[in-house]
Amino acid sequence: MASYLQIPDDEKGHDLELFCVPKHYENDLDKVIIPHGLIMDRTERLARDIIRDMGGHHIVALCVLKGGYKFFADLLDYIKALNQNSDKSVPLTVDFIRVKSYCNDKSTNNVKVIGGDELSNLSGKNVLIVEDIVETGRTMQTLLSLLSECNPKMVKVVSLLVKRTPRSSGYRPDYIGFEVPDAFLVGYALDYNEYFRDLSHICIMNDQAKEKYKV
Repeated sequence: MASYLQIPDDEKGHDLELFCVPKHYENDLDKVIIPHGLIMDRTERLARDIIRDMGGHHIVALCVLKGGYKFFADLLDYIKALNQNSDKSVPLTVDFIRVKSYCNDKSTNNVKVIGGDELSNLSGKNVLIVEDIVETGRTMQTLLSLLSECNPKMVKVVSLLVKRTPRSSGYRPDYIGFEVPDAFLVGYALDYNEYFRDLSHICIMNDQAKEKYKV
């Protein structure tokens, strides 16, 4: 079972005034729940665990856009550092896919995969799927089902966040950064209708912001 850092439901978080938050978001957030520095420290350890388990095999790192891009870039930087500074290194190539299952703050049952035609290139490869957040798990299960049709040699999933929610299908990634409460989180590339991707910390968005940025 994957190890992770648990953020409890009653987590008080941190006052926004203690951190650098873009001024245009100051009135949209309740609190900082995971500071950027903690994200980076946890990401570094995930990189080490991945190299330990998948090292010696050529890895194709598959980034789930758009939310996963920041975590993907930082994770690969740590893997690259490990490759350069240890006796054990692993060849690494990258690919990208976009998966969409949200409208406003609601996860829908309609999962759209963009770029799926290119998944056939992953046949016989060792694939590491890099995701920002797993909520119900159905989006990832859909993607894994599509991938299995392409006959990859191995598939592992790393997600920065896994949400504790009664809506969960029970799916759990192979590597987890943080387990988080059932709140709508933004920042560190997690968005709400494309807003908040430019926020370094992971924060809880307030109800006023949901209306403000609603499409």
